[in-house]
Amino acid sequence: MARPVLAFDVYGTLFDTRGVIAALAAYAGQDAGALAQLWRDKQLEYSFRKGLMGAYQDFTQCTRQALDYVCTRAGLALDDEQRSNLLAAYDHLPAFDDAEPALEQLETDGFAIYAFSNGPARAVWSLLQSSQLAPYFLDVISVDEIRSFKPDPEVYRHFLRRANCHGSGTWLVSANPFDVIGALAAGWQAAWVQRDSAAIFDPWDMEPSATLRNLTELRALFG
Repeated sequence: MARPVLAFDVYGTLFDTRGVIAALAAYAGQDAGALAQLWRDKQLEYSFRKGLMGAYQDFTQCTRQALDYVCTRAGLALDDEQRSNLLAAYDHLPAFDDAEPALEQLETDGFAIYAFSNGPARAVWSLLQSSQLAPYFLDVISVDEIRSFKPDPEVYRHFLRRANCHGSGTWLVSANPFDVIGALAAGWQAAWVQRDSAAIFDPWDMEPSATLRNLTELRALFG
């Protein structure tokens, strides 16, 4: 049996978006953790809204605007250099500890591995290269190429065209329930990486094809 094509989400799945907390703490102190989560929530909200409105701006702009919201909400009066320093933290997020061993196992087993992201390809490649994960990926397929965002069905169709594969033979690997549901609705298989044991999968009458505690469980899933 042919091995499935694997499409790895990037932010929150391979890379820990909480990695911005240390940078935020320099300005927000003990509130940094809560503000980092608000930043992430607004980043995603803005991408959803822009997608629905047909008013595309890339994920970098969503991230910048979400930071502006956070600063206003928290009363942080940051200058341009300080804001740039915080945005740079998103360009240097740490990879989760399970990312490299899982990818190494899957590459050894002969899987075709792609990064599939809301982020622009240049930003994703930069993250992959800085964390030494780039060699495991055949390519980065970004929503930026069609100017929309997950979970727009067209985004998942675009991936299939670019990777020259079929939905039934493609697995999304993502820690984001909205992404998993989008892939399932598009006819893919999808593994939800439940990085937080308290996380709840959205009750939309759909279940992930598999639920994993971490990425290293993928090998057993396909074994």
